[in-house]
Amino acid sequence: MGKITAAITGVGGFVPDYILTNEELSRMVDTTDEWIMTRIGIKERHILKGEGLGTSDIAIHAVNELLRKTNTKPEEVDMLICGVVTPDMQFPATANIISDKCGIKNAFGFDMNAGCSSFLYALVTASKFVESGTHKKVIVVGADKMSSITDYTDRATCPIFGDGAGAVLLEPCEDGFGVMDAKMQVDGSGRKHLHQVAGGSCYPASIETVTKRQHYIYQEGQPVFKAAVSNMADVAVEMMKRNNITPEKLAWLVPHQANMRIIEATANRMGIGKDKVMINIERFGNTTSATIPLCLWEWESKLKKGDNVIIATFGAGFTWGACYIKWAYDGSKFAK
Repeated sequence: MGKITAAITGVGGFVPDYILTNEELSRMVDTTDEWIMTRIGIKERHILKGEGLGTSDIAIHAVNELLRKTNTKPEEVDMLICGVVTPDMQFPATANIISDKCGIKNAFGFDMNAGCSSFLYALVTASKFVESGTHKKVIVVGADKMSSITDYTDRATCPIFGDGAGAVLLEPCEDGFGVMDAKMQVDGSGRKHLHQVAGGSCYPASIETVTKRQHYIYQEGQPVFKAAVSNMADVAVEMMKRNNITPEKLAWLVPHQANMRIIEATANRMGIGKDKVMINIERFGNTTSATIPLCLWEWESKLKKGDNVIIATFGAGFTWGACYIKWAYDGSKFAK
């Protein structure tokens, strides 16, 4: 028997139907399509509409597609982790709500919040349960309804975020495919630059916090940009070096979709062209926990068994990290 690794054996994804364009945003705040495209690289983003709908209502579509594509029965799933910044409610965990809505009854699960790095943190965590031999079918979801905490009077932040969900199935593999290496890091001092002031135990919801608009995203663009460019690129390059992956051997970079300039800077540091980078920020915006699995979902048909894939991320916290995956199947069998 070979070493057990956690291999991704399928991907599902979903974005809501409603599309918020830059032109529509320009009627809401003082901005233009040119300003947004030049500084961020986003053309449009998908928004979940409807009273009482939360992140789980996006995620269940991705999970159900994943179950269908991989011929997995809900009762076969023994774990579900949800990377999320915008949970349905403070408790119970959105992972539990997703499991209930998808008929997953024999699993345990929990939420993981590492800002925009939530999906990758959850993926690496889930891989350890598979590697231990205790879990055979683990679903990792990255999902967020960012429109629920976006201030549409703030021209600096409202063009950035969108809603979406992606999910992957992890299964044990002994043939040398799957999650091969990862490095995660955190610098909590960065929280002052990117956070949500109210809604937690420090500043519970009150008339005052609502009046001060403290339940929305607060971001200082320049320090976040600077930290993201250096840290995401550094850890991605380190992942290449310690696994002897040259630019020629790398099939794909899957970067968090925060800003086109950050993505380009990371690719440049790694010595690869944009033809090896999964990019969908122009159409989806920053869906936070969902950006990486949505990329895998969209590019699935182009992924080949044995491809060297590096995932790189950066998020509030600050959190960042990278993961090296040896892709386990030919995605063309799931061609859309």
